[in-house]
Amino acid sequence: MITLYGIKNCDTIKKARRFLEANGVDYQFHDYRVDGLDAPLLESFIAELGWEPLLNTRGTTWRKLDEARRASINDAKSAATLMLEMPAIIKRPLLCAPGKPMLLGFTETNYQQFINEV
Repeated sequence: MITLYGIKNCDTIKKARRFLEANGVDYQFHDYRVDGLDAPLLESFIAELGWEPLLNTRGTTWRKLDEARRASINDAKSAATLMLEMPAIIKRPLLCAPGKPMLLGFTETNYQQFINEV
């Protein structure tokens, strides 16, 4: 089963969901705010993708942090603590399927390739 991780009101999530639905892809949506995010799941994301790509430093949530807090995020442990506390700071969407590499971000080309290989 394909799982799409993110936050439902994110514009990029909306684009990704429209694409999957338009292409008849059966998927499950996991909203960090509604369904939660636990440490083992986040650790699996970090293990595969690294903490830096997962941390959305271009979004509003990051910009609202004070400078000292931003400066303190300098390794996987500090990033994971922040992401568990504020899941909106995780870059999205994240597309996962068993036995396939995770796909972070959205482009139609990458999604098409991903679903063709599932």
